[in-house]
Amino acid sequence: MVAWALMPHRFDDDRTISPAGFERLLFRLDPDVDRAALEYEQLRRTLVKFFDWRGGWPPDECADETLDRLARKLEEVVVDNIRQYARGIARLVLLERRRHHEASLTDTDANLIAARAAAPTDGADDTERLRDCFDRCLDGFPDSSRALVIDYYAGERTSKINNRRRLASTLGLSDNALRSRVQRLRDRLEHCVHECVSRQERLHQ
Repeated sequence: MVAWALMPHRFDDDRTISPAGFERLLFRLDPDVDRAALEYEQLRRTLVKFFDWRGGWPPDECADETLDRLARKLEEVVVDNIRQYARGIARLVLLERRRHHEASLTDTDANLIAARAAAPTDGADDTERLRDCFDRCLDGFPDSSRALVIDYYAGERTSKINNRRRLASTLGLSDNALRSRVQRLRDRLEHCVHECVSRQERLHQ
């Protein structure tokens, strides 16, 4: 398959796209093989920027997942505007990634940040109030900052270390520079949680 051989560097064991699916995707982008390859690269760059700007990490993997899903969808449904359809899939992938990363932010890390920001709590109501403030403050961060904090604390032990190295490499930062950036975000988060908890305590007095 000529088209499959055009960009072998894009495909590895982690990709779920098949040679036939890739051929079909290229043909839908442009019947001419060479122009289709260029269109594919342009679409991929657009998707990488989409995820990069919105905090989808790592953006290149998110873009590849979007293209893989798009190729599979072309086997099942008729798509009139393939680029618009790709953007729709990208928004879904971004939402799923955010939910996954938020779920992977361990209670230990969340409670550590919250505990440093507020006085010791007593009872389920105070714990719930602390958690609610933490979630509100984190949601108030820009997408890229929220994703960075969540990614930085995701995983356990070795996977967490490897994840932080990947983050530093993706952002073009040293380990110390990444740590400093996250610490600044964490300080902001702690301050926000403290202010939020204080306001809620005053309302319930």
